[in-house]
Amino acid sequence: MSTGKNQFPSPALPWKTKLVVTFFTGVTDFVRRSDDSINRTVMNLFNVRAKPNAKPVKGVIATDVTVDPTTDLWFRLYTPSDHLDNDTSLPVVVFFHGGGFSFLSADFIYYDLFCRRLARKIPAVVVSVNYRLSPENRYPAQYEDGFDTLKFLDSRSCEGFPSNADLSKCFVVGDSAGGNISHFMAMRFATEESKFRCVRVVGLIAIQPFFGGKERTDSEIRLERGPILTLPRTDWHWKVFLPIGSDRDHEACNVFGPKSSEILNIGAFPATMVVIGGFDPLQDWQRRYYEGLKRRVTSDKEVRLVEYPNAIHTFYLFTELPDSQLFITEMMVFIRKHSQETQR
Repeated sequence: MSTGKNQFPSPALPWKTKLVVTFFTGVTDFVRRSDDSINRTVMNLFNVRAKPNAKPVKGVIATDVTVDPTTDLWFRLYTPSDHLDNDTSLPVVVFFHGGGFSFLSADFIYYDLFCRRLARKIPAVVVSVNYRLSPENRYPAQYEDGFDTLKFLDSRSCEGFPSNADLSKCFVVGDSAGGNISHFMAMRFATEESKFRCVRVVGLIAIQPFFGGKERTDSEIRLERGPILTLPRTDWHWKVFLPIGSDRDHEACNVFGPKSSEILNIGAFPATMVVIGGFDPLQDWQRRYYEGLKRRVTSDKEVRLVEYPNAIHTFYLFTELPDSQLFITEMMVFIRKHSQETQR
């Protein structure tokens, strides 16, 4: 494939996927104002939301739970109805959605469908966190919301939380910006584990996590005009998320860069799976993240890399893509494996 000035590598995508990708990237570009704010009124017209359901739909019950009304922090709780309150212990997946820290929500239709698949296929109790968005709420608001959710779960104050949900088998999972948040949830838990009574984070799945740095990597240049992510879009998201005056070597962006905090040999850092796509411009940063974990995390913890050479950013949301189905199976195997290890 040519990478000349007017040509760039492009994946073969079904027309349905192309249409959805083109539509939503067009919308998010349109609602970004010149003063770096977002026209939320217009964006909300296109953020197609799925409703919760107290009665099972395709084997899953979904309810919305408020964590902190003062910050409008809530999550959508997905419970596989076939396993509701029986003797089967279920792992808990705490999921953080993508959107560059700035867009989408826990009830966005594609994330709702994805979380339902996880709850049904694994099976697991899924907690999909609706955290605050930038630029209205910059770093570290999203991380604070994530950690507050973990503490809320640990308090066992969630009405209607399944009695067979095993918080000692908790997995933090996220895609793109949510993958970034998931890393920092795992890192903070690893340093503050003693503060928790019930929750034990035993696994991290970082799905095409949103990382970066001041440097332009080969994949960013080669795929600068790829679907979903472009260099101008990623630059904008970091600009409105990071503290004013920060550059992309801030530790929230470049996690193993010159300004990062070390996590050398933290025994409580969980087993990790890092997912990379061959048509994702962020893949070089994601691979560096995987390699950084391998060097730093204790040797008894699995750090696994899963690559899909033909995958675009957010491929897992599109069920028509073969890699999406394969990935669900990979997640299922990883979560089941590390759930069983906690019982030994």
